[in-house]
Amino acid sequence: MNASEVKSLALECGADVVGITSMDRFEGAPRQMDPRFIFPGAQAMIVMGFRILRGALRGVEEGTFFATYSSMGYAAINKVLQPMVLWGFCKALEDEGYEAVPLPNIFPWTNTVTTVPKDKATIGQPRPGWSRPVSPEKPAPDVFFSLRIAAFCAGLGEIGWSKMFLTPRFGPRQRLAAVMTDAPLEADPLYSGPPLCDRCMACARDCAVGAISTTKSIRTKIAGRELEWSDIDYDKCSVGFCGASRHFNPFMVSEEDERGFSEPPYGKAQTYKCRPEYDYGRALEGARGCIRACMIHLTEQDKLQNRFKNPFRKREPWKLP
Repeated sequence: MNASEVKSLALECGADVVGITSMDRFEGAPRQMDPRFIFPGAQAMIVMGFRILRGALRGVEEGTFFATYSSMGYAAINKVLQPMVLWGFCKALEDEGYEAVPLPNIFPWTNTVTTVPKDKATIGQPRPGWSRPVSPEKPAPDVFFSLRIAAFCAGLGEIGWSKMFLTPRFGPRQRLAAVMTDAPLEADPLYSGPPLCDRCMACARDCAVGAISTTKSIRTKIAGRELEWSDIDYDKCSVGFCGASRHFNPFMVSEEDERGFSEPPYGKAQTYKCRPEYDYGRALEGARGCIRACMIHLTEQDKLQNRFKNPFRKREPWKLP
């Protein structure tokens, strides 16, 4: 199978966008975040995007139905759709005689420090006391790699200021998965279309808990390109998307509720009053800034290929006192 046939197969299996990267584009990644340690014989990685239905965001936008985004727009994509699509796709590759490693967006097993706002030097390092390398030349299990960086390497789009991955088709409305294979597939070029993120800062302004900085950023070089995104406060983000702001969470009706969301351990925020879907954190904030505000702005700029007959936001957004 050539690259074109493999991408067609991914779309037939259920992906909405797909690209291919060669493994050398991960050169320079921290050992603990380098996917080449997962499959040293891999020659390519196929990266797939699965659209978040715009309609899955409607109930949160109206403030009347919060279950659809958490289930259909979040957990079901990662925990149900992606594994099933990757299963069928990988079986077809293996029927052609090529090994295929499925990598859905479910990395709860990682021991890698990836979100430490107070100590950036530890990012990409093994989490202390969690595991140990099986031999001196290998990183500790489990290796964690960034699906957003993988999608960039596969030419699917760019990383926006909010660190959300943006494609010209859906903007921020997709979740990512990948497959590593030893099939010799031609890589797609890096995205070179019109820039999608114009640093409008709508994501930061609309973030319910102010997790997206407008002044501090992270800079890195990937596959020869200089990339930059906001220095996200992941402590705020981790409770914010669960509904930590009383202004955007109708289930927070008392001071006791507020303490239930904001006091450590942050895991309380994922189970308070509304249970997670598919054992996954419920997203009561509805990606207010990083997805909804970004999507609205990109639509107004006519930058997205996935167009609609009617605008998403039809009135002033709601906000509780």
